[in-house]
Amino acid sequence: MNRGPLTRGGAIAAGALSILMLAACGGSASDAEEGGSGEAAEGFPVTVETLFGDVEIEDRPTDVAALGWSDAETALALGVQPVGVADWQGYGGAGVGPWAADLLDEEPVQLGTMEPNLEAIASLEPDVILDTRSDHTQERNELLSPVAPVVGPPPGVEVTYGTTWQEQTRQVARVLGEDARGEELVEELEGRFAQAREDNPDFEGMTIAVGAYFDGQYGAYVPGDARVDLLEELGFENKPEITEMAEDAFYVDLSPELLEVLDADLTVVFPIGDEETTRFLHEDPVLQGIPSAEDGRLLIMDDPDLANAFSSGSTLGVTHALEGVVPLLQESLGS
Repeated sequence: MNRGPLTRGGAIAAGALSILMLAACGGSASDAEEGGSGEAAEGFPVTVETLFGDVEIEDRPTDVAALGWSDAETALALGVQPVGVADWQGYGGAGVGPWAADLLDEEPVQLGTMEPNLEAIASLEPDVILDTRSDHTQERNELLSPVAPVVGPPPGVEVTYGTTWQEQTRQVARVLGEDARGEELVEELEGRFAQAREDNPDFEGMTIAVGAYFDGQYGAYVPGDARVDLLEELGFENKPEITEMAEDAFYVDLSPELLEVLDADLTVVFPIGDEETTRFLHEDPVLQGIPSAEDGRLLIMDDPDLANAFSSGSTLGVTHALEGVVPLLQESLGS
């Protein structure tokens, strides 16, 4: 499992000019085949508002490159098979979580994450590139745009990787001509959250701190990250002190001296790595010494599938996470 992207900027491989040429060659062949093929599908063209300006989608996409975090799972939830995916959470194989893998007819091409494989993307001749949750840099958008129309996050998303599952679902649904189905997915999952809040009124207003341990380094997530957003939708409030430390990023590193900032009404920590990482968290005297841990209000998310679902930020993954995490929260809080 990936704790989340570990850089603030979008580093993309060099060679953009050659990729542009490849995309142009591929596009000309496709245009020749489709010339005079008839009118656009019903409801098209559509205009999609993005952080980088309006994007025109001329016809219903059939070949979709899903490059943003959970864009592939979102497309699958809307009934569309992506031809290429970015495996942000290191699943391997299909590049999506087990809650979504059964929806694939065949394994899509792997396209890279923070450094997209532009040649692989261009070779697929995609109708559209979905990049609704990434580092949200102009550089990344400009280097992908010569290959195909790029649909990034909607306007107003400020935190890197901070597109909510609602925004992502609606953005992708708009691209695919599935607005009605997108709203159904949003309403269904929001209904699950509402029911969970009703069933667990004690969650309301309790403070949370959501941390991670990766490669010998502790850190904490803030609102805009899928993990914190999920807990806030259950009624919890992220600890303000941590949010202030992040300065519009989704994550902040914590030195051992600062680890007590993770003390809250409920502390949730993600071990990112192997079983040794998980074992370390259960035994680390610094973590185990913060007040919430001493009081039994520390939840270490050591089920890899549940942790990945918790982190996915897609309707499919969040639904899976919600089913598993609520009982663990109840147990940790003694409710």
